[in-house]
Amino acid sequence: MLILSRKESERIYLGDDVVLTIVRIQGDKVRIGVEAPSDVRILRRELDDQTIEASRFPEGLRVSSSDQTRGTGRGLSERRRAA
Repeated sequence: MLILSRKESERIYLGDDVVLTIVRIQGDKVRIGVEAPSDVRILRRELDDQTIEASRFPEGLRVSSSDQTRGTGRGLSERRRAA
């Protein structure tokens, strides 16, 4: 992994088509601007995790966060039938 230090308004070039600009640094947050061609997919990690999770489980088989934390009293086969 390459680790770079940048100040506000400084840029990082990725290949010929992608430019990252440090827009603002405030406390523990950094705002980054991304310039890239429209065919380049850009996702925050937490959104990528949701996309991966969604592709792994069909809609009726997903367990919601409330099911995981509180329990529903229903087993997987019952959730399948309900879907």
